[in-house]
Amino acid sequence: MANVKKLGMIVTSTVLSFGMFSSIANASTTNNGQPEKVRIQVASTDNVISKEQLVQKFREMFPNQFDFLKISDFQMNSSHIYPEDETVRHDLYFTKMIDGKRVYGNIGFVGEDLDIEYFSYQPPNVKDALFPAKVSKEEAKKIAEDFMKKFLDGKDYQLETDIYNYYPQQILTEPIRYSFTFSRTKNQVSIADQRMDVSVLGNGEVVSFYKMFSQSKNSTFADVTHLKDKNDMVKQVKANLSVELNYQINYDYQTGDRSAELIYRPTAKLQGIEAATGKWMTADGYTTDLPGKTKIEAITEKPLPVKQDGITVEEAKKIAEKFLAIDSDKVKLKIESIHEMENYNGQEVIYVQYMYQHATGGSGSGIEINKKTGEVLSYYNMKDHLLTEVGEDPEKNNALSKQEALKQAVKYVKEWIPSYLHMYALPVDEPYFDDRLGTYQFAFPRIMNGIIVTGDQIHVGVAGDGSLNSLNVNYQEMENWPSSDNVISEQEAKKILEEALTLKLTYMKHAKNEKENHYDLVYLPVFNDDPFSYVNANTGEWNNLFNGKDSITVTHPSAEEELNYLINAKVLDVKDANTFNGDASISRGEALNVLIKSLTYFYHGSYFYGQENTNQTFENIDAKHPLYQEIERAVETGIIKADSKDFDADAPITREELSVWMIRVMGLEKAAKDSSIFSLGFEDADKIKSANVGYVAMANSMGLLQEEQNRFNPEREVTYAELAVSTIRLAHAIAESGRGIQYY
Repeated sequence: MANVKKLGMIVTSTVLSFGMFSSIANASTTNNGQPEKVRIQVASTDNVISKEQLVQKFREMFPNQFDFLKISDFQMNSSHIYPEDETVRHDLYFTKMIDGKRVYGNIGFVGEDLDIEYFSYQPPNVKDALFPAKVSKEEAKKIAEDFMKKFLDGKDYQLETDIYNYYPQQILTEPIRYSFTFSRTKNQVSIADQRMDVSVLGNGEVVSFYKMFSQSKNSTFADVTHLKDKNDMVKQVKANLSVELNYQINYDYQTGDRSAELIYRPTAKLQGIEAATGKWMTADGYTTDLPGKTKIEAITEKPLPVKQDGITVEEAKKIAEKFLAIDSDKVKLKIESIHEMENYNGQEVIYVQYMYQHATGGSGSGIEINKKTGEVLSYYNMKDHLLTEVGEDPEKNNALSKQEALKQAVKYVKEWIPSYLHMYALPVDEPYFDDRLGTYQFAFPRIMNGIIVTGDQIHVGVAGDGSLNSLNVNYQEMENWPSSDNVISEQEAKKILEEALTLKLTYMKHAKNEKENHYDLVYLPVFNDDPFSYVNANTGEWNNLFNGKDSITVTHPSAEEELNYLINAKVLDVKDANTFNGDASISRGEALNVLIKSLTYFYHGSYFYGQENTNQTFENIDAKHPLYQEIERAVETGIIKADSKDFDADAPITREELSVWMIRVMGLEKAAKDSSIFSLGFEDADKIKSANVGYVAMANSMGLLQEEQNRFNPEREVTYAELAVSTIRLAHAIAESGRGIQYY
C-alpha cells in the first residue's frame, strides 16, 4: 500500500510460529531460533479507515448477536504493519458492563477488503459452559465446522488433529473451551501456512478465531500427480534416520520448579522430503545428501572471566546507553525506568526500560543486564526501523556470508557474555536467515556432560553489515542433571522412532525457494501421530512436550465425572488409580489445596515479582512445608483464620468446617456471622457450633453441602468424592456471582 507513514513499533513474541507437522527436532526448540516479530504502527495510509467501517464489517459477520453494543462501546487502535508483510492491519475492541458483569472483545482486520483476521470475546454469562458443559466436544466440533464454512469461507479447509494443550491447568470458574484447528487444502492436501483456529465455549458459543491469510493472491502449487510413493519415502527416512540424546528442561508453571530429563529425538537435520524428487529438505534448501550430525564444538574450553565484578544502577544505565545510542537528530533516547529484580530464570538483573521518541510517535522496550557480572542478557536493536520511520534510511550492506556472520556472533558473545561461554557450543543447526533484511539468527546450544540441552540457548542476531541485531541468554540454573548411564541405547531409541514414524504430505514454501510464492509438496515426518512427542531416554516411553503423560482416570459410583475432571485439571493429585479411594477422608491441607487451585491460577516461585509469600503465619508451616504457599494464600484471602499458632494440615476436615471455608470464599462471611437470622431445622442442629450456624445454613441453601434425610452430619469427615462435587458447585456459584479469588 502506497504512502504508508510509520509511527512506532512494538517488539512482540512470534505467535503461531510452530509448523503444524514439524518434527520433534524443530518443535522442541523455542521458536526455532527465529527473531522477534516487530509490529510497526502506521500513522496514515492512502485509505482512511473509520471506526464505523470496522464496526459495520464486524456486524456483517455476526448479524444480531452484538446488537446490545452501541458504536460508543467500540474503540479503534492504531493501524500497523509487519516488516515482512506490509499489509495494513486494523484493531477494534469493545467493552461494556451488562448486569454487573464486564463483556469485552477484540477484532482484527487485514488488507484493503478489511477481512477479519482474528476475533475474541468474553460473554457475560458462561454458566452453561462450566463443567459439566452443556455441549460436548463432538457437538462443539460441528459448531466450529459450521461457523468456519459459513462465515470464514472455509469450504476448502479440513480439521487437523489436536496438537497440544495451551493450558495445563484450568480453574473451575472458567468455562470449558474447545479449540479446533483447520488447514486450508489444495488438491485435498493441507497448506502449512494457511490455517484457522476456532474456539467454542461449553455452552456452544463461538468466542474466538484466528485465520492466517496468504500474503499472495497468485500462489502456485506443485503438481499433486507426480509424487514419490509414500511407502518408499518412509523406507528412505527410516534408512537414514539417526537419533541423538538430549537433555530437555521441563518447567512446572504451578510450582516454578525446573527439572532436566534425558530424551531421544531425531537428529535436527531431518526436516522432510520433497515429495516430487525425494530430495531431503534442509534449512539451506533441497539436497540429495542428508547432512550428518554436526560435531559439538565448545565456544571456549575454559571459563572466561566475567565482564565485571558486579555493577551499580548507574553503570547499568551507561551500558544501556552505549547499546541504544542512535545517530540521528530526529530521534531522542529516553531512559524510562531502571529496576533491580530477578528475571524469569531466577538471575539477579538490572532491567533498563527505554523509549525512542520522535516527532510522530515513539517506540520502546527494555534491556536486561546481569547484576553480578555486568553482562547483557537481553537486547533487541530497533534503530534501523526507527531511522526508516523518520526518513533516514540506514545504509544497507547485505553482503555478509554465513561464516562471516557467525564470526561476528562469536565476537559479540565473547565481548558481552564471556562468563557463560564455556557452557555453550557453536551452533549445530543452520541459522535462521532473513533474505529480505540480510540478517542471521544463530542459536548456541548449552552443553552439559557433553550432551545438548534442548530449550537452553544463547540467541544472537547479526545484521547484514555485521552489527549486533539481538542478544538473548536463556541460561537456566539447574542443580540435578540425570546421569546418562541408564539410558536405552541409540539403536533401541532408533527402533522406537522408526515404529512410530509416519509421513504427512503438505504444501509449504521453503525459505530458499527461488520461485516466490510457490508451494512445494513435502513429506514431513511425524512420530507417534503427535508433532510434539518425544521418547524418554530412560524408559523408552513416549511423552508430550505440553501434556506430559496421560492423565490418571479413577472410578467412583457417584462422583466419577467430578473426580476425573479435577484430576485432569491438575487440581487433585492422584498417584495411583488402582489404590485411590474416593470415599476416603481428605485432610484439611489437601482440601485447602483443592479449593485454592480450583478457584485461582496459583504459581509458586518468583516469576511474578513481589507476589511470592514471605510471611509465616503458623509456627508449624514454614517455607519448606509442601503446602506453605497454599496455606499462606488461604490466610491472605480469608479462607482460614490465623487464630492459633499451628495449623493441623493432616487432620481430616469436617462438613461443618468446609461449610465455613466455602462461605468465606463466596465473600458472605459478614452475613453468615449473624447467626440470629438463621434457623436450622436439621435433626442434628444441636451438634453445630453456634458461631457456625449461619455458614452451615447458607452452604446448605446454596447447595454447596446439603442435608441428607434432614441431617447435616456436621462432624462427618469429608471424602474426596464429596469435596469434588462440592467444589464444582462452589465454582458455579462463584461464576454466577462474578466473584473470584484474586491473585494479589
